[in-house]
Amino acid sequence: MTQRTSPTPRSCSSCDGFASAAITTGGRNHRGHLHTITADCPACHGTGTCTTRRNREGARV
Repeated sequence: MTQRTSPTPRSCSSCDGFASAAITTGGRNHRGHLHTITADCPACHGTGTCTTRRNREGARV
């Protein structure tokens, strides 16, 4: 008997799946490491995927 598989998640159209980026602030700490901050995609909140909305077939508004 075959198993049903869930559909693959769709990548976010705003960030194309690259949801987070590390950005350097330009400064270094006392050990010489760069200070970085993480910026997340505002559309998918850093997940890289978006949810799809399904329309009900036969439903009328």
